[in-house]
Amino acid sequence: MINKLKKIAAKRRRAERSRFKLRQSSSRPRLVFNKSNRYLSCQIVDDAQGTTLVAASTLEATFAGKSRKDVEAAKALGKAIGERAASKGLKIVMLDRSGMIYHGRIAAFADAARTAGLEF
Repeated sequence: MINKLKKIAAKRRRAERSRFKLRQSSSRPRLVFNKSNRYLSCQIVDDAQGTTLVAASTLEATFAGKSRKDVEAAKALGKAIGERAASKGLKIVMLDRSGMIYHGRIAAFADAARTAGLEF
């Protein structure tokens, strides 16, 4: 149990460290990717204003009837956030992966977002 708590604390520290660096380094909006046990979600956040500019999640009705947490769902989510960002005029963002490694669902999401028009 203690090892599990140490792992969770280490993950939080990694996430906070990367977020702090991203907030300090640039004035570009952050593309934040989150994954839970059931769903995937992402949002583009403007740290200067403290607002969410665009958001998408596999909890939405457009993902109904499909798997909501696998690599294919991550690709569809990346495409959706790219299209919504383009409609708002957003093109250049920073990817905030919250300390998670760039592999699997995160890599699929990022590649789909890039093909949809986002640059990071």
